[in-house]
Amino acid sequence: MARRRASKDEAELFRQVVKDAKPLPQDKRLRLGMLDELPPEPVPAPPEAEGMAPASRKRGRVPKDEPLPQPVAQPVKAPVILPALKHDSAPGLDKRSQMRLKRGQVAIEARIDLHGMTQDAAHVALNGFIARSQARGLRCVLVITGKGTRRDEFGRYEAGVLKREVPRWLNEGGNREKVLAFVHAQPKDGGGGALYVLLRRVREEA
Repeated sequence: MARRRASKDEAELFRQVVKDAKPLPQDKRLRLGMLDELPPEPVPAPPEAEGMAPASRKRGRVPKDEPLPQPVAQPVKAPVILPALKHDSAPGLDKRSQMRLKRGQVAIEARIDLHGMTQDAAHVALNGFIARSQARGLRCVLVITGKGTRRDEFGRYEAGVLKREVPRWLNEGGNREKVLAFVHAQPKDGGGGALYVLLRRVREEA
């Protein structure tokens, strides 16, 4: 392709542009092709944000000279073991309150009659009754077991199943956390065939 010669006006314009230009010193001049030989300028690495792991960690790799992080063990809260309750023993309850409960001087706010139920049905019914009563904020309830007294094969009297099992059920984990004390009821409320059960207030639950 033939090169076009600059016109007179173009040549004059070029002379006006370069008339004030100064030549570079000899040591700063570059020969054609030298630009291709210069090494590329290093690209600065982006600064890591505070708290961010290095790129190797982001990909799931840990440097060989860095130890693996050890998991921090969380303290395990030991379960609270409450002492067993008996008819004549209520640990944590003052003597005056025990005496008032034993004498039937604490108002009965709800009652359940387990007499005549099977053992399994009575167990489920008792658990639900205790939970609902405490949730309602009740303080003293009456549990009727029935005396169920009968003679064994040797002619000795023994307590019925429910009369024997209810105190044990009241000491089970879920119920024991809700019960402060229990005693045999006064004759007017069922005597040996019933129990006064004193419940913890919700804020007192262990």
